[in-house]
Amino acid sequence: MRFSKLIALSAAFLAFLWSCEKDPATNPDPVDDTPKELTLDASSFDVPVEGKALTLTVTAPSRPKVTGLPDWITLKDGTYNNYKITFGLNVAANPAYEARTATLTVTSGSLSKTVSVKQAAAEKPTPPEPVTVDPDLTNAKATSAARKVYNFLREQAGHKVLSGVQSGGTANNNDRVNEIFQKTGKHPALAGYDYIFLQYSPTPAGWDWVVNYGDISAAKEQWKANGLVSFMWHWNVPNSEADWEKGKAGDFSGYNFYCDKTSFSITRALQAGTWENEFILKDIEKVAGYLKLLQQEGIPVLWRPLHEAAGNYTLYSSNGAWFWWGRGGAEACKKLWKLLRDKLEGEYGLNNLIWVWTLDATPGAEKDYASWYPGNDQVDIVGVDIYADDTEAKSRQYQAAVDLSGGHKLVTVSECGNIPDPGKCLAAGETWNWFLAWDLENYKLNTDAYWKSLMSSSRVLTREQMPSLK
Repeated sequence: MRFSKLIALSAAFLAFLWSCEKDPATNPDPVDDTPKELTLDASSFDVPVEGKALTLTVTAPSRPKVTGLPDWITLKDGTYNNYKITFGLNVAANPAYEARTATLTVTSGSLSKTVSVKQAAAEKPTPPEPVTVDPDLTNAKATSAARKVYNFLREQAGHKVLSGVQSGGTANNNDRVNEIFQKTGKHPALAGYDYIFLQYSPTPAGWDWVVNYGDISAAKEQWKANGLVSFMWHWNVPNSEADWEKGKAGDFSGYNFYCDKTSFSITRALQAGTWENEFILKDIEKVAGYLKLLQQEGIPVLWRPLHEAAGNYTLYSSNGAWFWWGRGGAEACKKLWKLLRDKLEGEYGLNNLIWVWTLDATPGAEKDYASWYPGNDQVDIVGVDIYADDTEAKSRQYQAAVDLSGGHKLVTVSECGNIPDPGKCLAAGETWNWFLAWDLENYKLNTDAYWKSLMSSSRVLTREQMPSLK
C-alpha cells in the first residue's frame, strides 16, 4: 500500500512539473517588439506663406535622423524613447513671389522615407494706380535741352532707372563717376555736384585746398558724354553779422548749415532791411553766376536746393529741422523756395533748371509732407532721400512721394545709402527715375559685385546708354 502510494505521488509530482513547464502564463517565450519598418505620422505638410511650426513623429528600430533641410526650415531634435521620437520643424515665412517645396529624408539604418514640405508664395503687392505726370516743366521759358531732359525722364519712368553718384571732396569733380567706371566698366548716367563750399569759391590765392565753381569742367565732361547733371546746395550761413564780416575777409569759421551749429534766422532772412536778408540775396546772386555758366554751355541742371527742409518733422525733438532753412517751419521754407525761384528765373534769367523738391524718409512723417510742399506749380520732380539697411523696394517712401503731388510729378531717389534694387522697385510698380548713391565708402551693401550687377542690369541706364539730349 505504501509502495503504491509512493508511486502515485511521484507520478503526480512529475505531472505537476511537466504542466508548469508548458504553461505560457507562468513561463512565456521572449517577445521581440522592435519595429521592422520606419513609420511617420505625416508624409507631407502644406505651410502658409507666413510660416509655421510643425511636428513630425517617427517610429523606427534605431534613432532616426532628418536630412535635406533647406535654409528656410530649422530642425529641433527630440527624445528617442520606446522606438519613437518627435522632431520640431520650424518653417520660416516665404518672402518670394513663388511657392517653394522641400523634400526631407528620414533614415534609420537602411530604412528611409521622405517628407514633402510645400509652402505658399508671398502675394505680389498691388501696383500703384498709374500716375498722370505733368507733360511740361513749370518754367514756361525752360531751355530746349531742359525740356528734352524732362521728356526723356518721363519716357523712362516705369521702364528704366538712371544710375547716379554724388561727387566727393570739393563736390565739383568726377572722381566717383570715374571710380564706378573702374569698378564696372561703365559710367553713371547722372553725376551729382554740390555748392556746399560756395563761400570758399574762388579759393584765395596760396591756399592748398582749392575749390572754384567757376570751373565747370566736370559738369561739361558729364554732359558732353550724354550724362545728366544734378546740383544741390548745402547752404552755409554765418551765425551772426560779425561772422559775416569775418567771412568777407576769408574767415568762415562762423558759418554752418546745421540748426544746432548756427542761430541764423530764416524768418529775419525773409524780411527786407535785415543783414540776414542782405546776406541771402548776395549768396543767391553768387550761386546764380555759377549756374549761368552752365546755362551758357547749354547744360540743363536737375536743381535741388533746400533739401530735406523739414528734417525729422519734430519726431525726435522740438527743434525738428536739421538745416536752418527748415527751422522757421513750413511757411517760411516755402517762401524761401519761391524767393529762390523768382530770383534765379525772374531776375537772373536761368531757364536751364529742373526744380527737384526733396523729402527725407522718416517713418511717420508722411502726414507732414503736404504742409511743406511748395506746390505743383513750383516743383518739377519730387525726390526722396532714402538711407535704409537693405536694398529692397521702397513702397512706403514711393507712395508718399506720389501722393504729395497727386501723381502729377516724377519721383526719384534723390539720395541714398544702400541702393534700392531697381529691378525690385520696378517689379513693385515704383517708377523711380534715378538713384543717386551718396558715396562709395560707407554703405556695406553697395559692394563692387552689386555695383557690377546694377550697371549691367537691363533695368538700369548707364551713361554709355544715354542718348544725346542737346
